[in-house]
Amino acid sequence: MRKYSFFGLGAAVALSTISLTGCNKDQDNANQPAQLEQAQDAKAEEAYPGQSGAAKAGEWGGQPISYQEINGEKVYEGDILLTQEQVEASQGQDAGRPGSAGRTTGRWPSGVVYYTIDTALPNQARVTDAIAHWQANSPVRFVRRTTQTSYVTFRVGSGCSSNIGMIGSRQYINLASGCSTGNTIHEIGHALGLFHEQTRNDRDTYVNILTQNIQAGYEGNFTKYSGLGYGGTDYGVLDFGSIMMYGSFSFSSNGQPTITRKDGSTFNIQRTGLSAGDKSGIDAMY
Repeated sequence: MRKYSFFGLGAAVALSTISLTGCNKDQDNANQPAQLEQAQDAKAEEAYPGQSGAAKAGEWGGQPISYQEINGEKVYEGDILLTQEQVEASQGQDAGRPGSAGRTTGRWPSGVVYYTIDTALPNQARVTDAIAHWQANSPVRFVRRTTQTSYVTFRVGSGCSSNIGMIGSRQYINLASGCSTGNTIHEIGHALGLFHEQTRNDRDTYVNILTQNIQAGYEGNFTKYSGLGYGGTDYGVLDFGSIMMYGSFSFSSNGQPTITRKDGSTFNIQRTGLSAGDKSGIDAMY
């Protein structure tokens, strides 16, 4: 805020109080659109926005996990859809899950993803643009499905959601009308095997999770994967600019931050494209 000189102490106190109050209000108002945008970007990335389900317990990689069952789907971290086989898996195959929020199993062989786009899906350019972005910035290739049994179908959904990794049969990336190209890039990341960046095992080195500000029912979106039974080593440092990272105000119940840097400062959500860290992480996986 610019500093001004005033003619008298009384005037200075009164005017500076007014000025500071006005400045603070202006700053709050200026921050509100950014905070709202962050909240909306993350809020879109839910399988069933505004809905909650029964908390369920299962196993994944031989370790206990919790998820919500909504409309018959097993919803994990808000926008990840688990299969019955993934929930029941107990062979410990995920124990070597690498960092950059990726996993070792469920990779697409040779980095080739076969896909279809449901004809009923509106604004299909967000899908083709997201695919083009992934192909321009990673070794992953996308090929229109012919007779392959493992493939992704982009279709209309209640929100934005995806299965995690290749599940071995037809799987879906669900896109509501509010899911942008950036949200689609994010959901493709899940289909390739990426989890949310804030669930990294080492995240407490970089961020504070303010649980008192998280909306009820969404606490699981902020659980470290080590708390869900995963081992492995994180790749690089936590990437605040990752397309898989929440913003400071994602899933806030009261307009206050749910995630801050260690120094208490906030940061924006990023849903434009893959960051340098995203590219390094996917390169390590594929």
